[in-house]
Amino acid sequence: MISTRGRYALRVLIDLAEHRNGGYIPMKDIADRQDISLKYLERIVPVLTQSALIEGVHGKGGGYRLVKAPEDCRVGDVLRLTEGDLAPVACLAPGAKPCARAAECRTLAMWQKFNALINDYFDGITIADLMKKGDIADNYVI
Repeated sequence: MISTRGRYALRVLIDLAEHRNGGYIPMKDIADRQDISLKYLERIVPVLTQSALIEGVHGKGGGYRLVKAPEDCRVGDVLRLTEGDLAPVACLAPGAKPCARAAECRTLAMWQKFNALINDYFDGITIADLMKKGDIADNYVI
């Protein structure tokens, strides 16, 4: 399940993409438009900044802006960044210890295929795709 952190990170990136004009957008403006508390945004934005998806400037005229073009920001990357991973079961998580039952596990192939579907699906969607109304989503309030 995708947490609030992952969903809000996508909303922030979409907002920055839709309101980009070369300048920096104050976090308060994003919070107001997206109806997300400023305090919660202050926990999400550093993760996006550290991963070089966005950059920020403090002070007068400061705020945040996208570093990459919206078509280069994949939803899968954002969700893996904010969620840790998208593995549906613990044994498929990155760095998981090999399961002693893997050789006789009757469900492993199912979970592997599901994991591939999840990652392929989200990797096939960009922030630019989510900006298009009526395409993938009628509204990006997620």
